[in-house]
Amino acid sequence: MRTKYFRAALAALALASAGAAAAAAPSAASLLERVDANEVYASISYEGEMVIEYQGKRYVKTFAASAKGSANSYVEFTNPEDRGTKYLKKEGRLYVYSPDAEEVMLISGHLLKESMMGSDLSYEDTIDNETLSARYVPTLAGEEEAGGRRAWVLDLAAKRRTESYPRQKLWIDAETGDLLRYELYALSGAKLKEYRLIKAEPIGDRRFPVEGEMRDLLRKGSRTVFKMRKVVLDAPIPDSLFSMKSLER
Repeated sequence: MRTKYFRAALAALALASAGAAAAAAPSAASLLERVDANEVYASISYEGEMVIEYQGKRYVKTFAASAKGSANSYVEFTNPEDRGTKYLKKEGRLYVYSPDAEEVMLISGHLLKESMMGSDLSYEDTIDNETLSARYVPTLAGEEEAGGRRAWVLDLAAKRRTESYPRQKLWIDAETGDLLRYELYALSGAKLKEYRLIKAEPIGDRRFPVEGEMRDLLRKGSRTVFKMRKVVLDAPIPDSLFSMKSLER
């Protein structure tokens, strides 16, 4: 009889533990919404730097950037080699102005997947500001350690066939909600890029990523560290900045 009661007690304890674990685990949707709340903005202005290491060489590019919503952004490079090069995203279309050629070119189609200024970031990586919740269906894949932190793991499946990365895998800090790491996958299942967070800072009521590292796995021996300074979020920006005149002035 004692053995019977002992087994029953163990079974009850196991059920209680499983129930507690299930209750402790957040939903996949709430985790993704927390990432969106931290990283998606109504507007942003900042000074940026890309440190690019590729095939044993190191390049540093600096720029000033502003963006408004998901449709408009403006970037002007300030380092000596690229000074005067400008990018404008207006109503979903991306334009570049080259001071050498003194002309404006539309970047579209497959060109959006090309490296931006020799970095591990593509043009489309840098201009997207739509929520992940609107673009992907999340599934909670478990709990792991990432960068020495306890993290929830999400698998994301794209809602649209036109999505650049049909699948993503995210590691989200269980305590802070920081997006510690993510991986980007092709439709074939091949891993294309890896990102890791280096630094996040509190800005208002959110934690915003101000420094991170991206690796394009199709570029051997390559990595780009992306840094942001003097970040201002959700402040008014005049629409006139996002005009063709801004490119040519």
